[in-house]
Amino acid sequence: MSDKIHPLARIIAAFARGLSGVQIRWQGCAPEMRQRIYFANHTSHLDFVVLWSALPVELRARTRPVAAKDYWQAGFRAFLAQRVFRAVLVERGAAARVAHDEEHSHAAAFGVIEQLAEAMGERDSLIFFPEGTRGTGETVGEFKSGLYHLAKRRSDVELIPAYLENLNRILPKGEILPAPLLSTLTFGAPIQISDAENKHNFLERARAAVLVLRRKESE
Repeated sequence: MSDKIHPLARIIAAFARGLSGVQIRWQGCAPEMRQRIYFANHTSHLDFVVLWSALPVELRARTRPVAAKDYWQAGFRAFLAQRVFRAVLVERGAAARVAHDEEHSHAAAFGVIEQLAEAMGERDSLIFFPEGTRGTGETVGEFKSGLYHLAKRRSDVELIPAYLENLNRILPKGEILPAPLLSTLTFGAPIQISDAENKHNFLERARAAVLVLRRKESE
């Protein structure tokens, strides 16, 4: 399936891996040709490129990053997101609240979940950042409800936690030129959502699955 990958994506992926010096570790799972939702902490615009590039070539062709529409919808960014990486662009935060009343807000939120489920189809995986926005890299923020609803909607796919370390220092928020440093990407054991599990408990467990990978890297 590597023929589906845009040539520019290959170049950018190689550059991102070289720039970040990323060390890739699979702990509790291995690369497999199956549908997955890779969910990770978010500290840099490099995050989805590095995670995508860390997958074997045959998996990259079937893996789509989820990105914020308000940032990636215009100009050359739109070309990179939609044509090069086949990103799924979604509304986020205040932009997703298209109406003032709660009923329409819920409708908009579930519309995004349906958009993501449809984008996955029967073959593609997603790269998803449950914090909803970039953090500082010092901690992992609270997970938004999107991961819970997506996990319920697509309970047939594996949920793979991942932790990206040091990318916030390579390309800090607000900076254009990256600094060449080393980074680490660790994939953890898959988790599943149970029918009886409520949203709060699941999101706390999913966040813990990402945090434990950070602790392992810090030892």
